[in-house]
Amino acid sequence: MADSDYYEVLGVPRDASEEEIKKAYRNLARKYHPDANPGDPQAEERFKKINEAYEVLRDPEKRARYDQFGRVQGSQGGSAGYGDFGGFGPNPFEDIFDMFFGMGTPRSRRAPGPEPGADLQVVLEISLEEAAHGVAKVVEVTRAETCPACGGFGGEGGAKPTTCPVCGGRGQVQHVQQTALGRFVTVHTCERCGGTGQVISQPCHRCQGTGRVKVRRQLEVQVPPGVDTGHKLRLSGEGEGGRRGGPAGDLYVTIRVREHEIFRRDHNDLLVTVPVGFAQVALGATIEVPSLDGPAKLHIPAGTQSGSVFRLRGKGMPDVRGYGRGDLVVTVQVRTPTTLTERQKAILQEWAALESEHVDAGERGFFQRVREALGGKE
Repeated sequence: MADSDYYEVLGVPRDASEEEIKKAYRNLARKYHPDANPGDPQAEERFKKINEAYEVLRDPEKRARYDQFGRVQGSQGGSAGYGDFGGFGPNPFEDIFDMFFGMGTPRSRRAPGPEPGADLQVVLEISLEEAAHGVAKVVEVTRAETCPACGGFGGEGGAKPTTCPVCGGRGQVQHVQQTALGRFVTVHTCERCGGTGQVISQPCHRCQGTGRVKVRRQLEVQVPPGVDTGHKLRLSGEGEGGRRGGPAGDLYVTIRVREHEIFRRDHNDLLVTVPVGFAQVALGATIEVPSLDGPAKLHIPAGTQSGSVFRLRGKGMPDVRGYGRGDLVVTVQVRTPTTLTERQKAILQEWAALESEHVDAGERGFFQRVREALGGKE
C-alpha cells in the first residue's frame, strides 16, 4: 500500500473536501466490503486499501503530513511513520532543508475549489390515512443558500478571491532567525488569509464575504402511499448551498406516522378488534367492520368463539414499493352486558335453565368512535 496514491484509491481530487472524501469512502466500502464479495480476495485487498486511505485523508493532521511528505504509514491505528527517505517526497534533501531551515522551494497551496453543501434533515408527521393514500405536504427549512449577489464567491459583484499578498498563496509565512547555532526558520499559518492562500479585497455586501446567506423556505413533499414511521424521502438539491460554485446538498424528510385510535399497523397489515353480540357469533351473521376505505362486509360463521381472527385480503396498507396491499386483520370480541332490564333478566333466567347464555345487542359506543375517527357523521 505504500506506493498507492490515497486520493486515487478513493477516486477524489487532491483538494477534495471532507464531505467528498467521506462520501467516496462510503460508496467504495459498500461496493468492496468482504460481506458483499464472499470468496473474492481482490475485493478484500481493495477494501483494506480503501480503509487505509480513508484513515489518513479523514484526519487533518495525517492528511497534511501525507500532502507534504508523500506518504504516511501506520494509519491503521499505529504510529505514523515514513518509508524510504523518512517519507519525504521525490526530492528528499530539498524537503529536509525546507522543513528545518526554510531553504527549499516554497510550495504554493492549491486554490480552494468548489465545495458541495451539507445535507439537511426534517421530520414530517402524518396520519395513518395520509400514509395509506399518499399526500402532498409542505415542510419549512432554514438553510444556507448560495449568495445571489456574488454567486457564492464572496466578492462584491461576483469577484473571485485573489492570491494573498502576504504569503503569496502558500497559506503560510516563514520567520527567519539568526542564532549562534545557525539560521532557524519557523512556519506559521498566514494571519491575512487564514491559511487558504486567497483573500477577498472587497467582500460582498449581502453575505459579508461568506458566499452564502440564510434563507427560510417552504418546500412541497410528495408522500407516496404506504410509507411508515422511519421512512426517508430524499429531495435532491434542497439541502445547504455549496461554496465557490459547488452543488447544493440534499434534504431528507423522515416520516413519522401518528398512532390511530382504531387501527394498529403490522407492516402492511391493519389490525382491528370489533365487538359483536352473542347471537351473532352463535347463529352466524354478516357485519360491517371499519377499514380505511370505508365500512367492509365480514361474514361470521355460526359457532365463532370470542377472540377469533378473520382476514380481509387487500384491505390493509398499500406497499410503498407498489407490490399490492396488506390485509385487514379483524379480531371479534363478544360483548358482555353490564346492565339488564327486567325482561332481559327473565330471558337470561330462562336461558340459564337451558344451560345457555343471553345475547346483548345493545352497545353502539365502538361504532360511534369508528365513525368519528374516520370522519363520518352521526
